Amino acid sequence: MTKQRDSFIQGRMKGAKYACKGALILLRTEASIQVQFTIAILLTIAGFYFEISSTEWMLQILSIGLIISIEGLNTAVEEIADFIHPEFHNKIGLIKDIAAGAVFISAIASTIVGLIIYIPKIIAL
Repeated sequence: MTKQRDSFIQGRMKGAKYACKGALILLRTEASIQVQFTIAILLTIAGFYFEISSTEWMLQILSIGLIISIEGLNTAVEEIADFIHPEFHNKIGLIKDIAAGAVFISAIASTIVGLIIYIPKIIAL
């Protein structure tokens, strides 16, 4: 039983290694992820500056995680679509547009969360 448990733990550790590798690849190679990461750093600094509440931190972190995650999924969709059909194809274009639309929706929602958190604090200055 210990051997089975060890292999389970080793499998999870391997999975975490691959996940970290994928995150680093995204951060190094994808301009959109780099922009989102920079915004995340700026919002983290703003959070400390404005001393946002625990609830606001949770919403901000969830919003940052949501948009960066969906951006990563969009990149994966684009990569697999290009691999399957390298030339332009209307259906592949539609698939990419839908994936980009998901990023857009999460960006709008995250922007609204940010505005709700920071507008009152900026007005109070």
